[in-house]
Amino acid sequence: MSDMSILSGTPEGCFGAGDIILGVDEAGRGPLAGPVVASAVALCKPRPGGLDDSKKLTAIRRGELDLTIRRRCAWAVGVVDVEAIDRLNILGATMLAMTLAVQRLCEALGREPARILIDGNLTPAGRAEGWRWQGTPIIGGDAIEPCISAASIVAKEWRDRIMLTAARDHPQYCWDRNKGYGTRDHLAALQEHGPCALHRRSFAPVAQMMLL
Repeated sequence: MSDMSILSGTPEGCFGAGDIILGVDEAGRGPLAGPVVASAVALCKPRPGGLDDSKKLTAIRRGELDLTIRRRCAWAVGVVDVEAIDRLNILGATMLAMTLAVQRLCEALGREPARILIDGNLTPAGRAEGWRWQGTPIIGGDAIEPCISAASIVAKEWRDRIMLTAARDHPQYCWDRNKGYGTRDHLAALQEHGPCALHRRSFAPVAQMMLL
């Protein structure tokens, strides 16, 4: 397992003086528990082979690519916790996570990107304090743009590791299997045990359980 306290990495000598393009994607907008995580990645040359939308990859292949990307490319993650999700709403928290990821990667690189490609139809511009870049939203970008594909892989794997760690402290919710999503076993556990501190109180299924 990677050191979860390290939120960015930049291999030495992998970027010259040319323009840098960042891909940005998130993981964890839909779950009932756990943080939302965004990643920003600047691909190395040659880029890792087999990049694709993280949801289309097997768990084994996604894990292999995650290690390759973080070893060879420049990357960073932004993690926004449940308290902030409930305070900002999930869209605001996602935009904040993207902003944190890009900020950290710019700091690691020591320079600004020429372009930022973001999966989806929105950018953090006007939606998250600290966003200062021109971003281009691309619907389905995680299957189109390799740098976004890489970001989707890093974000997904990072969040999964967080949820696997949380599952050891809260085994009743089966997060090792559902990663916090509202599956049948998760909803059944919510009904039996109620929510814990890692549940998103602003999400309807959790809020409903709190009223019982």
